[in-house]
Order: sequence, then structure tokens, then C-alpha cells
Amino acid sequence: MFHPAFSRFPPCGSHYFPTSFRTIHTAMITATNIGLSYGKRVIFKEVNIKFTPGNCYGLIGANGAGKSTFLKILSGEIDPQQGQVSIDPGKRLTVLRQDQFAFDEHTVINTVIMGHKKLYEVMAERDKIYAKTEFTEADGMRSGELEVLFGEMNGYESESEAAVLLNGVGIGEELRQKKMKELEGTDKVRVLLAQALFGNPDILLLDEPTNQLDIATITWLENFLSRFSNTVIIVSHDRHFLNQVCTHMADIDYSKIQVYVGNYDFWQQASQLQLRQKETENKKTKAKEQDLKDFIRRFSSNASKAKQATSRKKLLEKLTIEDMPMSSRKYPFIDFKPERPSGDIILEIENLSKTVDGVTMFKDFSLSVGKGDKIAFVGSNGLAKTTFFQILAGELEPDAGTVRWGVTISKAYFPKENNSYFKDTDMNIVTWLRQYAPPQETESFVRGFLGRMLFSGEEALKKVSVLSGGERVRCMLSRMMLSGANALILDEPTNHLDLESITSLNNALTAYPEAMLFSSHDHQLVSTVANRIIEFLPDRITDARMSFDDYLTTCCGLELEAA
Repeated sequence: MFHPAFSRFPPCGSHYFPTSFRTIHTAMITATNIGLSYGKRVIFKEVNIKFTPGNCYGLIGANGAGKSTFLKILSGEIDPQQGQVSIDPGKRLTVLRQDQFAFDEHTVINTVIMGHKKLYEVMAERDKIYAKTEFTEADGMRSGELEVLFGEMNGYESESEAAVLLNGVGIGEELRQKKMKELEGTDKVRVLLAQALFGNPDILLLDEPTNQLDIATITWLENFLSRFSNTVIIVSHDRHFLNQVCTHMADIDYSKIQVYVGNYDFWQQASQLQLRQKETENKKTKAKEQDLKDFIRRFSSNASKAKQATSRKKLLEKLTIEDMPMSSRKYPFIDFKPERPSGDIILEIENLSKTVDGVTMFKDFSLSVGKGDKIAFVGSNGLAKTTFFQILAGELEPDAGTVRWGVTISKAYFPKENNSYFKDTDMNIVTWLRQYAPPQETESFVRGFLGRMLFSGEEALKKVSVLSGGERVRCMLSRMMLSGANALILDEPTNHLDLESITSLNNALTAYPEAMLFSSHDHQLVSTVANRIIEFLPDRITDARMSFDDYLTTCCGLELEAA
């Protein structure tokens, strides 16, 4: 069933054409001939794009393609080396800020209102005048002017609007008068989201808005954006979220940006269809080129055919084979192959209990894992899930209870935090991974393995101490693949990965035939992989043998977090 946002889509049958073939309405924000390079590396070249009112654009591309950079260019934070960005006169643009410490000295409610800069300035000046002990005639005149401006910008409703937004993102009334520095990091993220949404901005730029949000807040945001009538541009690695809210996809590749009508799934089909069409056209052109060359070679010296040969030479000169530039979008090859099938007994847990810093994570928890179980552990308490996985992996001792793995089981663990695997070492990637490979395997085997994980050539010789978050995750997944394990434990494996790597991981986990226990923020991964859901709640633990979407619908409404 389509999300309400899709009611803005054109009729069926038109989803697979880039908007360059469609009528464009008046633009709210326009980028013209944008160019940006860092040294020899070209990020954007002659980018022309218009973002129109009433549409929600998902900005997608491989890691390093320039998604966040382009948002900064649109917002004015970064100046392009070429071209310009123009915004319709009188239109207000807001950005989801990433600096959690920028508003530490302000109250939560004021931080939200500061999302409308002009309104907040008027409010602050007005309050400053009213706070004076002596009120001059000039103050009276100015306060009257400010009251008019305040009313025109719906200032009298600002606190109630901010409160509604804060409630929507999960910030309770008890936190609204606290200073931002008193809040936890996850709560600060929510407040900054409310700040970006405040005051009905004409243009809304959101960079990874679902990070650290629970499923209830993400659903609230999806509904908010589906009703939002202005222009939205989003960068997100959450495929489910993009499918729910986006009416268009803006694909960054080949240093260009091409816009497609439809959500993320539509883009996948449209871009693949377009690529296949180009390949087919090139094949036909190459075949025709070869036929012409054969004719010319056979008959160019034949007097009776010379005229035809000359004619075909002219046709050959007019033939053009479209270049297929190298895409920045790359999919790692992820495949977990167990060395042997598991026996009937996978994992038995009895009366497991653990307390961390005086807080009970779980108590008297029992669990039996059977063949083919793919269990997603969900709930807002990420520490409880991580603690549980650490106990299963043997990295942490429980306070009480037993964990018994079957005698046929070999397990592989993907930790949420992997710093300990990479610090205090001067190894390159090849040397690092080889220590986890079977002893009989050669360096060329390890290099070939790394090549499939996008560490080819010199990339494989990078020091592991300088790897990015996404590169470390690919290393950890490589380590797991080499283990040949028949039971997997994965704690937030999609963190730091781009959409292409998440898609590859999703496919690999779906195909894995043995038992798996995992957690993930990625809704689509959980819904397509898990056949059993276990939720850690404050007062109980639920266990349901069903898909994630069925669990959301039938068991808990929107109380849980896919994390």
C-alpha cells in the first residue's frame, strides 16, 4: 500500500522517466552550473537542478559522492567554485544542524524557536525591552513595531508550536525549560530536528534525520513530511524512510545529479532500466559499426561497389557510441557461507540476568534458538541489546544464569563498537585480515577477498588505524565471512555503511541459511531478514515468531525502536 506522500506522484507508467523529460513547475530553489573540485578530484561538474514546491527529494549517492557537500552548497555554508544557488525571494530555508553543542546555553524551547531566526531575533529584542526597569518613549515605539512583526510571524503561537514539535520528536514537557547542555546526546538530536521543522519553512534540508530516532519518532516524522506542502531535500541511508517520504530521488553519480520521479524503489528500477537501455543501444551501434567496417573492407576496391562503400564510410563516421563512465556507486560482495550445517541445538539460555551501573538490563531471561531462527532484537534500550550480545560472544560475564551453545556451533560476532580491533596497531588491511584467514590461505587469496570488499590495489595497503567508519565495518564483515561460522551475532552492522553496502549486507543476511541474532536501525533489513522478534521492554521481554512489520502492527503499535 502506498504512503500518502505518493498521492503526489504522476499517473502510473510515468515513474521510470527522469524529470528532464517532464514538465517542471516553478522552482523554489535552483542550482545552476554548479562545479566543485578538491585537487584533481571532481565532485560536481556543471550541475543544474531545480527543486519545486510540494515535493520531497531524496539525495542519494555513494559514500564520498558529495551528498552532504551539496546540501551545504544549497544552504550557503559552502560556496561552489563555479555556478550559483538561487532561492525564490522571501523564502525561508532551514537546515538540520549537526553541532549538538551550538545551543548549550539556551533552553530547549528557545532552541526550537531559534529555527526561525528572524522571529527569534524579534522575540529576544522585545523581551529585552520589556525587561527594562525604565521604559522610554522610544522603547514604547519600538515595542509596538516589534509586536506587529511578532504577530505577522505567528509569534504568539511559537511556544505552542514548538511544544507540539517537541512532543512529536519525543521530548517531554519536563525537559523543555532545561538548558541544552543538560540533555543527553540523543535528546539533543531530537531538539535540533524540531528546530529545523519549526515555523513551516519554505525549504527544508535534512541530513540523516532518522539517526538515533526510535520507530515511533520516525513514523511521526514520516507523517509530518507527507503533510508538508513545501520543498524538502533529504540525505538518508534509511531505505524504508526514503520509500515512505520521497516523491523524487536526486541521484549523484558521474559528478552529475539526475532527478527521477518516485521513491527509492522506483529509482532503483528506473536507473537500472536506463542503464540497460544504454547498454543495448551501444551493443546495436557496435554491431552496426562492425557490419559497415566489414562491407567497406570487402568492397572498397571493387569498382561496382565503390560508391556503396563510400556511402557506408560516411555512415560510419556519423555513428557514435555513448561513453559509459565509471560509476562512483559500488556494491561490495558480501556472502556468509557456513563451513558446515548446524545441529539441532543452537543456543539455550536459562535465567540470564545482568545489571550495568546499577541499572537492570534484563532479569531471568530464558531463550531457546532453533535451526533457521533469524531473531531481531528490538527496543529503545540499545545498551541492553549490546550487553546481551557481548555475553553471547563471551566478552562479558552475566550476573546469573547460563548460556549454552550447541556442540556443532561456531559463532561469529559483529560488535557495535569496533575500536579495540583497530587501535594500537600499525598493520595494513591485508596483514590485519590475514590473521583471521585460514592458515593455508595465501596473501593473494586475502587480496582477492579484499578486492571484492572494495579494497583493491593500493587501498588494501592502507593502515587500519586511519580507516573510516564504513571501511572498518567492511573489514569486520570480511573477518566474519572468513570464519565460516554457522551462527551469526550482529550488533548494528549497518552503522556507517552507504546504501549500496547496506543493500549487499541485506541480501547476504537474507540468503544466510543458519541461525542469526541481530539488531539494526535499518527498518527494511529487519523486516526482510527477521522471522522472529524479541523486544526488551522496561518491565518484560516479548518474543514473537513473526515478521517485523507484523509485529509492529499486531503486538506493540509504535512503541518500539528498530534498533
